[in-house]
Amino acid sequence: MASPHTVHAGTRAGRLGALLGAATLLGLLSVPFWAGRADMRLIVEMACFLALAQMWNLMAGYAGLVSIGQQAYVGIGGYALFALAMHGGVPPLLALPLAGLIAALVAVPTAFVVFRLRGAYFAIGTWVVAEVFRLSLAQVTALGGGTGQSLPAAIVRAIAASAEGRDRLIYFTGIALAVGATALVFLLLRSRHGLALTALRDAEGAAESLGVDSFRTRLWVYIVAALGTGMIGALIFLQKLRISPDAAFSVGDWTANVIFIVVIGGIGRIEGPIVGTLVFFALRALLADYGTWYMIVLGAVAVVVMLKAPQGLWGLVADRFDLDFFPVRRLVRGPTP
Repeated sequence: MASPHTVHAGTRAGRLGALLGAATLLGLLSVPFWAGRADMRLIVEMACFLALAQMWNLMAGYAGLVSIGQQAYVGIGGYALFALAMHGGVPPLLALPLAGLIAALVAVPTAFVVFRLRGAYFAIGTWVVAEVFRLSLAQVTALGGGTGQSLPAAIVRAIAASAEGRDRLIYFTGIALAVGATALVFLLLRSRHGLALTALRDAEGAAESLGVDSFRTRLWVYIVAALGTGMIGALIFLQKLRISPDAAFSVGDWTANVIFIVVIGGIGRIEGPIVGTLVFFALRALLADYGTWYMIVLGAVAVVVMLKAPQGLWGLVADRFDLDFFPVRRLVRGPTP
């Protein structure tokens, strides 16, 4: 008697990706025990950009929400951490998830405004909203106004007794956020919500005719991305120990660079932000001493990749060698005799 059809999501490449990911994670967890403070700070920065890129890729690559205003939630997360730590007496590390929750709560009414816009208007609208937040927080004198403020020494010491201890805690938190953001995107795409997102991305009209609520599906993606981005923003400014409106809501630092990472690596693929982050930091290290040529080369690389490989660098590799380290597609296998 023939067995029924079965649905599988695992692949051989996926199992290989899990092994490579586990080995990489073990290597990263060992870094604080042999590397210097500069190396740890660099890895935390890379982890933050990877997590930001995963959140932006979830929105743009899967939900079709091309936002150029995600710096809004980086800033809100950073300011929420400072407010909770300085005025609420909340320990800084505990304030990290609370900062993300505050960013998610702010995203709810914001979504009902920007979701009225479509396409390029949505992108510009999110940027305008971010500027509104920047100008508004610049007027709050309790949070430093336009010049910003630094975390008091007493709060910094509350993180850990020594500078080395603080660096280690921030390092492990950064790794946890990067791994958590990647795992969150993977698990979401493996769920029924991921099926709805994929259907909306590939054929919105057909998906809606089958009962997919496009507004509700994109709304929860926007809120989840704000939650993750807010936590990352809180960690960024916890490491910096200082925040200001211009730094917190910088479109160049927190959105333009992230878009570059996703586009170069491969939009709509979980591996894309990982590859893009490695390329971005490699180019930055190689071109840091060349002044304005750094930005020129970054722009040229982005243009060439978009023209020659619109699916990104990882897309070229994945299509050539049939690799999918984070399999989210369902494979239907027929009955066996």
